[in-house]
Amino acid sequence: MGKRILLIAGDFAEDYETMVPFQALLAVGLSVDAVCPNKKAGETIATAIHDFEGQQTYSEKRGHNFALTADFTDVAAANYDGLVIPGGRAPEYLRLDPNVIKIVQDFFAAGKPVAAICHGAQLLAAADVLKGRTCSAYPACRFDVEHAGGTYADIPINGAVTDGNLVTAPAWPAHPDWIGQFLKVLGVKISFEDQAAQAQVQSAA
Repeated sequence: MGKRILLIAGDFAEDYETMVPFQALLAVGLSVDAVCPNKKAGETIATAIHDFEGQQTYSEKRGHNFALTADFTDVAAANYDGLVIPGGRAPEYLRLDPNVIKIVQDFFAAGKPVAAICHGAQLLAAADVLKGRTCSAYPACRFDVEHAGGTYADIPINGAVTDGNLVTAPAWPAHPDWIGQFLKVLGVKISFEDQAAQAQVQSAA
């Protein structure tokens, strides 16, 4: 049976940082439950697209409606093998929800893999799980990381860093490295030969 991943998002989570890991993890055979507090499976969240267009900070545009796949009230860390926390504006208010904080803390208490990107570090800092940890994030979140007792990883925007069970990155340009490192921590191995053989069988049928 494939591994089961929890993705916690909310309105105006970053579009790429929500949809890309969700789809990528599904593509390699994992099960992903996408949830949001006070919402149920089949309901949607509004995402936002953040881009880097030469201004002093990122620009923000309306993204997609992202469909949730599970009820938040049914979530328990014990039922999952890993956690994904997208960035965007959602972590800023999700960290005010004690149930979200408890879920994050439960994943860390169990030593389960956690992947956070961009402003996702705000949620990690609020959950008080960064003491002694190295964590990347969007540069504006450096103070959140450091004030929570973590070491901010000042890495290229397309890079990621792993510290034990925690995989973090500064923003969506890091997806290949970030998702790749998360899969490694999860213990997921992808065999392209197996995929090619399966494709041949399916096409022959």
